[in-house]
Amino acid sequence: MAQAPDSDMHSDFQPQVKSTPAASADEQIQQDIKDHKVFVYMKGNPEAPMCGFSNMVCKILDAYGVEYSSRNVLTDPDIREGVKKFSEWPTIPQVYINGEFVGGSDILMGMHESGELKKVFLDEKA
Repeated sequence: MAQAPDSDMHSDFQPQVKSTPAASADEQIQQDIKDHKVFVYMKGNPEAPMCGFSNMVCKILDAYGVEYSSRNVLTDPDIREGVKKFSEWPTIPQVYINGEFVGGSDILMGMHESGELKKVFLDEKA
């Protein structure tokens, strides 16, 4: 893993950045959404989101008691850029349900408020 340079910080505490080749990033994204019914590309992880939008997505999914997996895009710049190209959506977080791109936090919130998200998850349990 390569280290992000930061002259004010000892190397033991510098963030570790993993780089995935572009073809491999695309393959990883396809595998992620294939292997999980609900998958979130986010900044941080569900236990420690690193932006308000990622936090909102986790809170919404948690409110439904949905089991989901995630990938922290901050640790892999190739995945971060690759998922934007893959979905043709410029922002993070990105939510996939049943292998289909649903949207970001604003779309998920709209689906939650309209009741559409509840229907999606009820259909899942049926």
